[in-house]
Amino acid sequence: MRQRIDDYALLGDCHAAALVDRDGAIDWACFPRFDSPAVFCRILDERRGGTFRVSPARPFRSSRRYIDDTNVLITTFTTPTGVLEVTDCMPVRTRLAQSPRAGSRHSLLRRLRCTAGEVDARVVVAPRFEYGAFVPRIRLTSPQTAELVGGADALWVTATRTLIAHDDALRALWHMRAGEEVWVEAAWTPSLVERTPAEMPDLATLRQLLEDTVAFWRDWISHCSYEGDYTRAVRRSALVLKALTYAPSGAIVAAPTTSLPEDPGGVRNWDYRYTWLRDTTLTLIALMLLGYQEETLAFQHWLERTSAGRAEDVQIMYSIRGHRLLPEVELLHLEGHQGSRPVRAGNGAVKQLQLDVFGELLEGAWLFSKMGGHMSRKNWDFLRGLVDDVCMRWRQPDQGLWEIRDEPRHFIHSKLLCWVALDRAIRIARTRRLPAPVGRWSRERALLRQYLLKEGERFGWFPQSVGSATADASVLQLPALGFLPSAHPLVRRTVEVIRERLEKGGLLDRYHTPDGLEGGESSFLLCSFWLHDVLVHSGRTDEAEELLRHLLSLANDVGLYAEQARPDTGEARGNFPQAFTHMALVASCAQLSAGRTFQLPRPGAYDYADFALTYHLGRRSMSMSHFAWEAAL
Repeated sequence: MRQRIDDYALLGDCHAAALVDRDGAIDWACFPRFDSPAVFCRILDERRGGTFRVSPARPFRSSRRYIDDTNVLITTFTTPTGVLEVTDCMPVRTRLAQSPRAGSRHSLLRRLRCTAGEVDARVVVAPRFEYGAFVPRIRLTSPQTAELVGGADALWVTATRTLIAHDDALRALWHMRAGEEVWVEAAWTPSLVERTPAEMPDLATLRQLLEDTVAFWRDWISHCSYEGDYTRAVRRSALVLKALTYAPSGAIVAAPTTSLPEDPGGVRNWDYRYTWLRDTTLTLIALMLLGYQEETLAFQHWLERTSAGRAEDVQIMYSIRGHRLLPEVELLHLEGHQGSRPVRAGNGAVKQLQLDVFGELLEGAWLFSKMGGHMSRKNWDFLRGLVDDVCMRWRQPDQGLWEIRDEPRHFIHSKLLCWVALDRAIRIARTRRLPAPVGRWSRERALLRQYLLKEGERFGWFPQSVGSATADASVLQLPALGFLPSAHPLVRRTVEVIRERLEKGGLLDRYHTPDGLEGGESSFLLCSFWLHDVLVHSGRTDEAEELLRHLLSLANDVGLYAEQARPDTGEARGNFPQAFTHMALVASCAQLSAGRTFQLPRPGAYDYADFALTYHLGRRSMSMSHFAWEAAL
């Protein structure tokens, strides 16, 4: 089996996630949380990983789509004798739809419906708990219910037709005629829980679960205020970002998977089921552009509680429940996706110094403040502590945005985001009249600006790190964050160098420099979206839209993106789906829409996200003259 990462579709319930292959196999699922050990992980090992498959017993062709405005998937299997339609979801409790803290059954629900002719439907439920470590005990508790248990986990399977326990799996073969339907649910509990057949859901309950889940997603997306270009892609990305949100805490995972390779057969296989402060802040900015505030408030509360309100204790990532220790271990018993080893759980980058995180947090706070978001004295004290930390630490080298596993460097992007932290903190303090050492911050901001300009002037363009003369796509953020105008000669030359050295097949690589790891990687989609935004704000909207259309064409058949893509074939690489990429898509579509219909600010440096937010939401709370005044600060 040669699985492609982009052969999968996402199911989610704002607690955990699952991936469904085109052949009807759920080959990845973790319960009860995103970062729990996998119950099914055939995507990482065909033989040992375990799967939950529903498909015709005879050869078939398949197509699929999401029910409009939901994360509920419909796969249609066409066989020589008939058509089978499978509807999949992870049930969500809609009574909490208006709150980010949605409830979950911790289950996978599948409805099989024969829509034409006759079909033999085959079902295989073969969990392999703890990342395929062992085969659970399988026991029928009635003709239509079963218990699959081992270690700390149990799955309780309910069907509306007969099940069979055979060959280390729960199986069924159901002959179906046009108009008939069968339901099957696999629900997780801790292994100490026991359920009788009388406690299992009946047909009416299963139907209600599906209806409620459709209603939940449609209710949430109905609050999206985006009215710009490429609405369908933007709304799909919004639904992905919501599905990657852990409802009990408000934290957002970078991706719901681990160890899907950046370089098949190589070692660049990482666990992304955690909350990076950078990724989450940028994701929340994208959601702000779409009119959502509840998620921002939930994350703000989570961060305050997780860090105990102490700026000096902030680290770059946490578990979705706030754990600070994320030890990286290698799961040596798994073959890895397309033979990519090691498979990892945990992430050793957790203790890296990445100075850009401070700027991302202050940028998010500034934009939230401009939206009219409440900032308590406790919020401000925490943010002020972050800025004071920047004043002390910006001169240090770090591992940077890309989390290199090599010696620290003085990354231009990291220094830029330190400048952003100071700049946005000064703006917040002045506009909100909050107590702050603005004089000290202003002096440090000036020193940082001088430091960065000196490096840019040395080469005539901005490199990856001080003295390196190496191109890095992250410096495209210099104009995007308002450090220099998009038309500045240093920016124009930087864009030229990046495209000359890093562009392949219309996509950008991150960098071509040693980073402490073997092997290579594919093009990083976030960087190409950044290039698009610079083109928009340079007045090159036709060129930008051509690039955006190319990027939109790289989504899989249900609109999902991984972190990277092969520039020659567009095949997905890395963990999937990736919040960073979907966040960037939302932001870039918003930028293009605003740039086409809204006059760009007068020549000068300004914040791209601020501009787009003003266009898409600012008509409710501020005028264009207010934006121009703020941009001039």
